[in-house]
Amino acid sequence: MELLLEDIPEEFHDAFAAIVELTDSFCRQRLDENYRELAGHMALEVCCERSPINVNKGRPKSWAAGIVHALGMVNFLHDDSFQPYMSSADLAKGLGVSQGTMTGKSKIIRDVLDIMPMDPRWCLPELLERNPLVWMLEINGFIMDMRAAPLDLQRQAYQQGLIPYIPAEQEPEPKEAQEAKILKFPAPQNNNAEKPQPEEEPKDDNQLTLF
Repeated sequence: MELLLEDIPEEFHDAFAAIVELTDSFCRQRLDENYRELAGHMALEVCCERSPINVNKGRPKSWAAGIVHALGMVNFLHDDSFQPYMSSADLAKGLGVSQGTMTGKSKIIRDVLDIMPMDPRWCLPELLERNPLVWMLEINGFIMDMRAAPLDLQRQAYQQGLIPYIPAEQEPEPKEAQEAKILKFPAPQNNNAEKPQPEEEPKDDNQLTLF
C-alpha cells in the first residue's frame, strides 16, 4: 500500500486507502481475486495525480461501488450466463449504496478512464482469449486476428506489449474450453417483423469477400 500511495496526492491518501479496503473485502467475499486486483488498479487510476476525479467529494463506498460496477460493465458481471455473476441491485446493496449513486460514480469513472465494453485493459484474465478487441491488430493495412497469425508476428506483437501472451506457445485447450462462448457486442434489437430474405446467387469461389 505504501508504494501505491507514492502515486496518489497526499490529500487523497485516506480516501484511496478506504476505497481499496472496501473493494478488497467485497471482491474477496462476493467475486474473486481477479476482480480484486483489477479493482485495486482502477482505484489507483481514479485517485492518481493525473486523474481529474476528486474522490474526496463523495463517500469511499460510493467510489468503491462505482469501480466494481465499471469493471462489471466490461466483464459481463450482470449477465447470468457468465461467472462470477451479480445483479446490479445486489452489487449496490452489497456495498451499501443506492443503484443511482453506484451507476453515477461508475459513469464518471468510465468517462474519465475512457472505458468501453470488453476493454482489454480491464478484462478479466479468463476472458482475454475470447475477447476480439485483444487480438485484432492492423498489420500492413489489414486487420489480423493475432491468434491465427504466424509465430514471428505473435512474438513481435507480444514484445511490443500489444497482446497479453503468445497464443502459439500456449498448451492446447481442452475441448470444452474450445467450445466456450465467444464474446460479442450486443446486437441492436429489431422490433420489425422478420422479412423473407431473397435467395442468394451462387458465389464465385475466387471472389474476395470481407470475412
